[in-house]
Amino acid sequence: MVNNYRIFSPSTYQELFNIWKNNPMAILYAGGTELIRSGKISLPGIHEDLISLEGIEEMHRISRTERYLELGAMVKLNRIIKLGKIVPEALIKCLENISSPQIRNIGTIGGNICNPDRRLDSSVPLIALDAQLELRNSQYSRWVSASQFASMPGQTCLEKQELVSRIRIPLEPWTYTLYKKHSNYGEGPGGGILFIMKNQKNILSAIRIVYAGKIILREKNSETMLTGKKLPLETREKAAFIENWNEYLSLFKDNDESILAFSQKNANTDLVKNQIMNFIETALTGISN
Repeated sequence: MVNNYRIFSPSTYQELFNIWKNNPMAILYAGGTELIRSGKISLPGIHEDLISLEGIEEMHRISRTERYLELGAMVKLNRIIKLGKIVPEALIKCLENISSPQIRNIGTIGGNICNPDRRLDSSVPLIALDAQLELRNSQYSRWVSASQFASMPGQTCLEKQELVSRIRIPLEPWTYTLYKKHSNYGEGPGGGILFIMKNQKNILSAIRIVYAGKIILREKNSETMLTGKKLPLETREKAAFIENWNEYLSLFKDNDESILAFSQKNANTDLVKNQIMNFIETALTGISN
């Protein structure tokens, strides 16, 4: 059988967008792990034109200032892990839980962000850390928050022939980090949940909890409840925080379009809620001891 496809390998953004304009149905190809897993392309029977981003040197760049870490969208996941302490602990812990070392050697940070079907692992720390994404097309570039990028279930805020080119991560000193990736009992990848906190002189100055599965969950009212509280937290303060999250999760039902599924439509919503609440209770215990 003869495969009826072409692979384009641009080396600059200008070349990329010229190719894309002339081949609008072509698929952008980064590490390729999610495209193959989802069945959007299959090997060796590829039948779609591909535009490989591997040759665009600018998308592989890493830079750091006193305030930010910037990662090109084509930076491999294991390369980020190997940067060590210059990377926020929340992002490192998340990336270390992604699949196998072999997959992390070819998977890219941009590709991990851009899956609209389910929010992949790196969405969690990028939202919690207030990261910004640079979106680029042939005419201009613009910056959006990681939260805004992933805010709509089943889609991203990418416009036609626009791609993620860079990720900018604030380098704030977080005191405590707890991350958990849940399994889905053999039915596919699980959801991830992150708790980060910082304090000054035993006063809680910031707290973030973010969950990502089919949808993103973040209850900002709960975060403000504990800001300014003294550590260790009082029992009533922890109880009020937990109750607030319980009320928030009660808004989601098994028959909702935005079901709290890990990756399967028939996932048990109550199970997911219980796992989230158990994680939150563990996190609160961790900062209270």
